[in-house]
Amino acid sequence: MEIGLKIIQAINNISTENLTLSVQVSLNGFSFILVDSISNEIISLGCENFKTKVTPDFLLAKLVDEFETNEKLNLKFKKVKLIHCNNMLTLVPSALFSEGNLADYLKYNTKLYKSDFITYDVIKNEDIILVYIPYANVNNFIFDKFGSFEYNHSSTIFIDKISQLRKNSINPELIVNVNKTYFDLIAFNRNKIILYNRFNYETKEDFIYYILFTAEQINFNPENFKCILTGDIDLEDDLYKITYKFIRFIELLPSNIINQSSTKSRNHFILKNSF
Repeated sequence: MEIGLKIIQAINNISTENLTLSVQVSLNGFSFILVDSISNEIISLGCENFKTKVTPDFLLAKLVDEFETNEKLNLKFKKVKLIHCNNMLTLVPSALFSEGNLADYLKYNTKLYKSDFITYDVIKNEDIILVYIPYANVNNFIFDKFGSFEYNHSSTIFIDKISQLRKNSINPELIVNVNKTYFDLIAFNRNKIILYNRFNYETKEDFIYYILFTAEQINFNPENFKCILTGDIDLEDDLYKITYKFIRFIELLPSNIINQSSTKSRNHFILKNSF
């Protein structure tokens, strides 16, 4: 287990009555954050990245093992949130959404099985519904351990937070949340989201290709639009350098607007903005 941020307090000095826990899971790994909801301090943040993409059963086994061995995950929490991170999702305009048609929305871009549990999130700041398949086995485990809890898709949190941050922006922008093997991309223009997508990548060339291809499809000129980067990236990163080479206006999302961040790191954008 790699700890991404220093522990603010010794474990035996933590007052648990205001502690919140957020856990993010994917087939590439999992991460968690403990936050004091009063002071907004991060008490602990940890992650485990798998070497290869695993099955939902393997993910659950590793998560169970972490909860059994990590004392910080066995405290009493005021609130618990689970975040599902996968490609099994689609966006539906609110005006066209019907709760009885969830499978119909997903079947064009996701292989469905009769046993799949399909649910949805309401994007608070947009007229959009995000339909997705959560990891039901992880949901069951968290419920058995904590009782009631909240869960969302990671894309819901990303879209909602970026909508808040860029609501007054009228110029064309691409906002990119960088992770080790994939990135989320939101296109903004005239105060509205016009596109969201997720891309897997292996090389820096893959990374810039998908960004430029998206810009071309929505008629964003690389000489005019702004590309804003957050997540697992900094000024010395090869991904930043190649983006700077092809796009005129590029910047990193200021770390001080990321909720609950006690360091300058942009890593774990979703976790830090999950409450």
